[in-house]
Amino acid sequence: MEKKSAIVIGATGLTGSHLVKWLCEGDEYTVVHVISRKPLSYEHPKLEVKVKDFNEIEEKDIEVAHDFFCCLGTTMKKAGSKEAFEQVDLTYPVQVACMAKNKGISHFLVISAMGANANSSIYYNRIKGEMEQQLKELKLPQLSIFRPSLLTGDRKEFRLGERIGEGAMQVLNPLMVGPLQKYRSIEAKQVAFAMMQKALYGPKKPLSIYLSNEIAKVKPLPKKEEPSIPREQLFDWGKREGIFVMDEPDETKTEAK
Repeated sequence: MEKKSAIVIGATGLTGSHLVKWLCEGDEYTVVHVISRKPLSYEHPKLEVKVKDFNEIEEKDIEVAHDFFCCLGTTMKKAGSKEAFEQVDLTYPVQVACMAKNKGISHFLVISAMGANANSSIYYNRIKGEMEQQLKELKLPQLSIFRPSLLTGDRKEFRLGERIGEGAMQVLNPLMVGPLQKYRSIEAKQVAFAMMQKALYGPKKPLSIYLSNEIAKVKPLPKKEEPSIPREQLFDWGKREGIFVMDEPDETKTEAK
């Protein structure tokens, strides 16, 4: 497989931080560019971090890469207002996607949310739906949208509502079977892993949408094993056809020195 390069925005969040580690510690990516509002605590030889206020991101800040991962997201409480919330969850993703398209980046992958719908009466779902709709209208070469349910994991900040939700889902998850599986909570680490796997091995089509239950099922592909060489052939060069074949010396010719 061709070695790839990636860009990640939203790398300090719950999912983005896992994603950066997956990308850096795997063999498939040679360089991982991150655009962040603050330095990362994580370090790796493959990692290149550009600290930038998101309001000031320009096209020249976007490196040429194969895959662009957008893990931006906040809460109304943390944002402080509807305007600030929409800026993070709607405006920024669309802006960087447009820049990525102009730079020739072939694949844009973004985290949305279960229930995203531009016509929803629920504000959060409506904003996520509008974000998806505007990304589709950009006609990106390849767009992958991930719609996870409630994300779980060790957050840097304490969120009471989400802690309560996580506790409730631990009880309810086993009861959600069949069509209800997509409502089960899901670990952010799994979402990050699924994003990387779909970037590497997913279908090469203009639009892919992955629901939470589909994200949860993504597993590593089995590695191809090199054919083993029988022990009796390992040291019998006569049977190793095509390996270390040397021409017989031609004594009738004199090589010029």
